Amino acid sequence: MRTIKKLWAPWRYRYIEDLYKLNENRCIFCIDRNEEPSEENLILYKSKHSFLIMNYFPYNCGHLMVAPYKHVSSLEQLSSEELSDTMSLIAFSLKLLKKTLKPEGFNVGMNIGKAAGAGVEGHVHVHVVPRWVGDTNFMPLIGGTKVIPQLVTETYRRIRNEIENYFSV
Repeated sequence: MRTIKKLWAPWRYRYIEDLYKLNENRCIFCIDRNEEPSEENLILYKSKHSFLIMNYFPYNCGHLMVAPYKHVSSLEQLSSEELSDTMSLIAFSLKLLKKTLKPEGFNVGMNIGKAAGAGVEGHVHVHVVPRWVGDTNFMPLIGGTKVIPQLVTETYRRIRNEIENYFSV
């Protein structure tokens, strides 16, 4: 007789709600430019043409995303200024993560189009995922479960604090 394994993750309900909202033609990356960064919206920083946000459903602790404000499906649809601003924010996110979480490496990338695995294919965004030697262990390989060792909100507070320190100098 097989036993049913349960993994309680009540915070994932927000993911289900967001997927439902996506089906209502609401883009999760189309934010109000006047909305201030907060722990609730997970926006860490806003620049002139793009913003830095935490992934509420991270691949790894500290998983960030950079997205332009403009709703476009691919990079070539951005102006040179928008593209430069987005790339600068990616570099800034690497600096923040190195300082706060001290990763040993990064995965930085984007999925453009459904065939490439884009979950939100209408609004281009870049994933910045910190990595550590040994962060892929037996849990995802054998148990099919990824362990995130810190609450997203705790990681948010650490990174947001670093941003405030960076700009107060």
